[in-house]
Amino acid sequence: MAGLIPAIRLNSLGRSRFYPLYHRFALSQDGRRELIPGLRRRASVHLCSLAGEFEFDEVPDDGRAAEKHSALRLALSQLGGGGDSSSDSMSYMQQFFGSRSAPVVSTGSLKLDIALGVGGLPKGRMVEIYGQEASGKTTLALHVIKEAQKRGGSTTTAIPITYYARYCAYLDVENALDSSLVEAVGVDTDNLLISPPDSAENMLSVVNTLTKSGSVDVIVVDSVAALVPQHEIDGMIGGCDGDRQSRIMNQALRKIHYSLCQSQTLLLFLNQVRSSVGPELDRRHVEEVTCGGKALKFYSAVRLRMNRMRLLKTADKVTGLGVRVEVVKNKLGPALRKAELGIEFGRGFCRVSEVLELASEYGLITKEGSSYIIRGRVFDSELAAHNHLAKHDGILDGIVTDLRSQLFPDR
Repeated sequence: MAGLIPAIRLNSLGRSRFYPLYHRFALSQDGRRELIPGLRRRASVHLCSLAGEFEFDEVPDDGRAAEKHSALRLALSQLGGGGDSSSDSMSYMQQFFGSRSAPVVSTGSLKLDIALGVGGLPKGRMVEIYGQEASGKTTLALHVIKEAQKRGGSTTTAIPITYYARYCAYLDVENALDSSLVEAVGVDTDNLLISPPDSAENMLSVVNTLTKSGSVDVIVVDSVAALVPQHEIDGMIGGCDGDRQSRIMNQALRKIHYSLCQSQTLLLFLNQVRSSVGPELDRRHVEEVTCGGKALKFYSAVRLRMNRMRLLKTADKVTGLGVRVEVVKNKLGPALRKAELGIEFGRGFCRVSEVLELASEYGLITKEGSSYIIRGRVFDSELAAHNHLAKHDGILDGIVTDLRSQLFPDR
């Protein structure tokens, strides 16, 4: 019966559209009956084309779906050599597609978290942060470490424990890490592993080993530009052996990427930019490139570019920098977004000013003229409201929590 429905619809459609025209030609054209066969052929062709448009989709077959499901389980068991690998693989796929959002670590800046679109930097991925010297790359990396330690780490070990240390690692390849800045930002130095400079091969081997262990939440490599191959360390100054650093990075990142697939470690590579001049006939074309070749660009899930914008001054005294962070690449959210941040020398991000601005915008702090109402208290100026939040960390953290709940409800 179901197969008759398309024919009935097409027959009725054909009669309604072509019968009046056919009838009119037959009655009005005396002695010209030869036009009627041509009209018949045209109507037949048009009806055939309409038949393709009214084809029904294939009816779902539950038996066939069950057969395919059984075949998939058999294939997975054969790939895993038998055992429980089939159920483990199916469980992994259900967990992968069942999670609506990837776990992230906040950058310490709500503006940058908003620009990233997912509330932070993704765990289990590589992230490249590059830019000019003294543009805030180290400060951003330290804030990420701080946020990972605050929110709690993640472990891939099967040992059932109620508490574990939230370890992070900082590979100081440049030998320029300021311990006072680390403490001022708020990093827990007792659970921070710091590695001194070494050859590129050894440093990248450390990264791979820590990543595979699953016990470190954030690893920072500062920086790719300072990674020196062992051959270059042992050789004479002025020797040239091609771009050995790029080849080492290419090989190492393949292994590290495989290790990251089985871990929840966030891997940050800090990098610098260089000017690459074009052909001799076109000296006006200067391209900005990053160090270490193109492998890091490919493997990075997120790439952030930092630029110095302006100086922050208080009473004619320079107290910090205004920087712009551009999301150049983002595999988990929209790219090409920007965020402007303030960095106070020796202290890190200007967090209070940022929270005051965003909380006023999203209605968590009421602004009436020049006055601010925070948790029922009225402050007659922005400076008074700023000082109140700076002195009361509990109130500031509560507002940040409310903001994150409103901005990222799924996190």
